[in-house]
Amino acid sequence: MKNAQNRTSRSSQVYGLVLLAMFSAIIFLLAFTPIGLIDLPLIKATILHVPVIIGSILLGPKKGAFLGGIFGLTSLIKNTMMPSALSFAFSPFIPVPGTDRGSLWALVICFVPRILVGVTPWMMYRLVRLVFSRGNAGVRAGGMAVSAVIGAFTNTALVMGMIFLAFRQAYAAMNGVPVDAVLGIILGIVAGNGIPEAIVAAVITPAVALPLAQALHLDKTTPAPSAGQPA
Repeated sequence: MKNAQNRTSRSSQVYGLVLLAMFSAIIFLLAFTPIGLIDLPLIKATILHVPVIIGSILLGPKKGAFLGGIFGLTSLIKNTMMPSALSFAFSPFIPVPGTDRGSLWALVICFVPRILVGVTPWMMYRLVRLVFSRGNAGVRAGGMAVSAVIGAFTNTALVMGMIFLAFRQAYAAMNGVPVDAVLGIILGIVAGNGIPEAIVAAVITPAVALPLAQALHLDKTTPAPSAGQPA
């Protein structure tokens, strides 16, 4: 019995590493195709958060944070090699408007929110599993959807919030608006981009993550059984 459990544990670890590599490859693929990072006039709308969210739920916060770091790395590479008007906020190699140099704040914006995208969905899903410890597949799917929404808004809200804090004057100059108008624009983008991105994540995440979790036994948030309860 113990040997069988050890084999199952080793198999789960192998599957986890395979999924980590697969999700990393998907992030790179999406980052450099039109469906991954969509350039809009005021912000880059993205679906790269989806594999990060799925990885967070299935593989846990450490591997989720790693995938978030991959997300940030692809953003840094693309904004450096193929810059757009807003690339100064994501790459320290792109000069901030009105200056002749970039800012290290770009690295913070590029990486910190994306790494947290790999952590917050796991935290939310773990909370759902703790509250509904005997939840069926429907409860788990719902928990994954809610966790995906949290992950999506983590990305959008933190990225735009940090842009406001670090670059609001440059952002205003880039868009030809007064600095006082930037907050309203930022909030509009958080709603306008964040809601569609959250909906997409909420639909895709349980559709992909639930079958994988069931097939590969990779639900990292399953509460441990209490004493006297069967495992």
